[in-house]
Order: sequence, then C-alpha cells, then structure tokens
Amino acid sequence: MNWTLLFIAGLLEVAWAIGLKYTEGFTRLWPSIGTAAAMLASVGLLGIAMRDLPVGTAYAVWVGVGAVGTVVLGIVLFGESASLARLLSVGLIVAGIIGLKLAGE
Repeated sequence: MNWTLLFIAGLLEVAWAIGLKYTEGFTRLWPSIGTAAAMLASVGLLGIAMRDLPVGTAYAVWVGVGAVGTVVLGIVLFGESASLARLLSVGLIVAGIIGLKLAGE
C-alpha cells in the first residue's frame, strides 16, 4: 500500500509541476489553487508512505516519478525537446526507480 501511495504522490508532483506553468507566477487564481492543493496532497502522501519505507528510497522514487512524468508532459503539452539524449536520460531515471524498488525489498 505504501508503494501505491508513493506512486500517487509522484503523480501529484507531476500535476503541481505542470500546474506551475499554468499559474503564470501565481498570478492566476484557479491554477494557483489547484497547484497548491496538488503540492499539499503530494507531500502529505509522501509523508504517509515514509512511515514504512526508507526515507532515501521514498524521496528518490517520489522525485523520480515526478521528474519522468514532468518531462513526458513537457514534451506532449509544451513541445519540449524529445531528443535521444533526453529520452535516454529519462530512461536512466526509470531504471533508478526500478532499482530502488527492487533493492528495498
């Protein structure tokens, strides 16, 4: 269950990272409220998951899920570069997340 909560927390990190783009420097009310809510929920779920998961593993997985998701959505939503080097780098992050999950068992 903690790994599921951690993954959801990572997805919420993606939501607030992408949401930051839409807040336009927190000058737009509703995107700012949604982004802040996603931030709170993400960190809250991370804290709950850390009750039973090692802090280093949980934090690294949370950041990794957030980074990978944000890069993918940056490519899809904002036309950011999808160069081979960038995609390979994202693949390395995914490999690290999988490695941490396997090493934690």
